[in-house]
Amino acid sequence: MMIMRHMIQETVTYSCRTCGSINIVRNGTNKCGSPQYHCKDCGAYRVFKPSTPPKPNRELIVQAYQERVNLRGLQRLFHVSRQTIMGWVANTVAQLLDLAATLLPATAADVLEVDERWSFVARRRNKRWVWTVLCRRTRQIIAWVVGDRSEATCQRLWDVIPLTYRHCRSFSDFWRAYSAIFPVATHQQVGKETGQTAHQERWYNTVRQRLARFTRQTLAFSKLDAHHELVLRWYILQHNLRVQTSLTL
Repeated sequence: MMIMRHMIQETVTYSCRTCGSINIVRNGTNKCGSPQYHCKDCGAYRVFKPSTPPKPNRELIVQAYQERVNLRGLQRLFHVSRQTIMGWVANTVAQLLDLAATLLPATAADVLEVDERWSFVARRRNKRWVWTVLCRRTRQIIAWVVGDRSEATCQRLWDVIPLTYRHCRSFSDFWRAYSAIFPVATHQQVGKETGQTAHQERWYNTVRQRLARFTRQTLAFSKLDAHHELVLRWYILQHNLRVQTSLTL
């Protein structure tokens, strides 16, 4: 008995990816070993089937950056440039709410803890002090600025504190800028042994664990002020949103 087998053949016609002409001939391989052609009409040399790199997982890369993986590490792992990753981070932060929208309503009994922490950009001599105000009841950061350690920066901090919180009692260390800017009637400067700024101190400890650029004696640091403040703003907003969600459930 004779068994008849039928074979289906498929003919593929390639055209020039530059001009669209089909007047092309094989022309060996390129430096990567991929078969290429030469177009007789426009003179272009191209590969027949250009390889398409896998699309990077943007959400995964941004999430990994939040988990203290540095930019160069992400570049090596995902083959995405550092500039592209920071662009994604900037777009992510731009879509978040403003700081005021993340805050829970103030109450008459609220107490504020104020502190400042040293950091730097590019070189250790380029000092950048992070000033923050924390609400003791909610553990939210209600105001923050980055600058030097002068009274002018302290004034900027006072100016961004929401009006509903300005009547609250507040505590800080003995840095002279506080006594010059914060109201004497509601502000008190105390030592760390009193525990009046313990929650703010603990928050900074968490920041150092989550953001490598704020760790003491670190080699992971910001090269640009914009990136330094961008990542800090990102962390503060997400911290406030987590607190807001947990307290409103």
